[in-house]
Amino acid sequence: MPIAVPDSAPRDLLRALFDAALASADPARCVPPHLPAPPKGRTIVVGAGKAAGKMARAVEDNWPGALEGLVVTRYGHGVPCRRIEVVEAAHPVPDAAGQQAAARILQMVQGLSADDLVLCLISGGGSALLALPAPDLTLDDKRAVNRALLKSGANIAEMNCVRKHLSAIKGGRLAAAAAPARVVSLLISDVPGDDPAVIASGPTVPDPTSFADAAAVLEKYAITEPAAVIAHLRAARDETPKPGDPRLARGVTTIIARPQDSLEAAAAVARRADFTPVILGDSIEGEARDVALVHAGIARQVARYGQPAKAPAVLLSGGETTVTVRGRGRGGRNAEFLLALAVALNGTPGIHALAGDTDGIDGTEDNAGALLGPDSLARAAALGIDGRRLLADNDGYGFFSALGDLVVTGPTRTNVNDFRAILIEPTTG
Repeated sequence: MPIAVPDSAPRDLLRALFDAALASADPARCVPPHLPAPPKGRTIVVGAGKAAGKMARAVEDNWPGALEGLVVTRYGHGVPCRRIEVVEAAHPVPDAAGQQAAARILQMVQGLSADDLVLCLISGGGSALLALPAPDLTLDDKRAVNRALLKSGANIAEMNCVRKHLSAIKGGRLAAAAAPARVVSLLISDVPGDDPAVIASGPTVPDPTSFADAAAVLEKYAITEPAAVIAHLRAARDETPKPGDPRLARGVTTIIARPQDSLEAAAAVARRADFTPVILGDSIEGEARDVALVHAGIARQVARYGQPAKAPAVLLSGGETTVTVRGRGRGGRNAEFLLALAVALNGTPGIHALAGDTDGIDGTEDNAGALLGPDSLARAAALGIDGRRLLADNDGYGFFSALGDLVVTGPTRTNVNDFRAILIEPTTG
């Protein structure tokens, strides 16, 4: 039996909104206006994150003097550079390539003078990519904790609190090693609230959290292994640099792209298409399924009562949801959000949606996200697919893949976290 082809017009608009969000966070656009003046001495460029390669290229293309350096990015996210070395490593679970790159970066910034400049390029993903364990820990210890945290439902601030206290380079330690050089950090934010201390675990900014805070996170999620990690946190030696630390006094940190910027860029596109944009928030957190229920309720309110805006309207939101993995399916947090949204809306007419990760990778899959229409559950049922069953198995990827509704961008080489757009068309009757 042939399956109905979904209406392309809402899908085209949703994709245009997503593309606008990505364009606003393109390093080629947002790095150059924030470059500092060249120093009297050397310029060392270091960095980590999914956008690090493209950020490095933007620096090279716009820097008037000599420079050298090294940045580490995720496999497949590299960009050719002439003077700055770009190393690729694993994410979200670190590997030896990331460890070796982090060790080289830490060594590169040591022994500098007050006339030198360290230009640090930081973006989401940098925490896993800049993997240099504390002296009494191994990379396997860090991997084990990362895997446990990823499955636990811990939010990004909790995860990075732990990571800082297992690291020899995060939580301000990189900037401390660079003293007395001037450290200028350009950040692309992927975290709710845009806190520089959370973005990539804050390698160049003071850390307000403590060993006790990190231990409390593991206790909250009942993570009791590896034993070496628990012992390290309990010993609480060599605390991270805190606010007021003189080694960080010459640091300047600028956030050059934020989730809010991307939502506003999408809102401008919506207005040009005569849809009223409603930005619900740029820092929405929580279980993907729970966030989907709330978004579904707001979408129905728009459709039924014209509140908080009359249709045609589009609800826009960003942030980072979490998924507590209970099933064995494939699917990142955006696919989980959309499938839960489909179940909650249950075919409500005139409502379409897109959710995607702005780095181009939803979790560990090959898609950025997916598209949802009012007919998605029915189309799946015609294929013998039970959306509710796949949701219970955390298999949003499988659901949208079967429908041909995955959004695949490839690596975008930026990262301002998740992007969600729910489009509500006027209906009759």
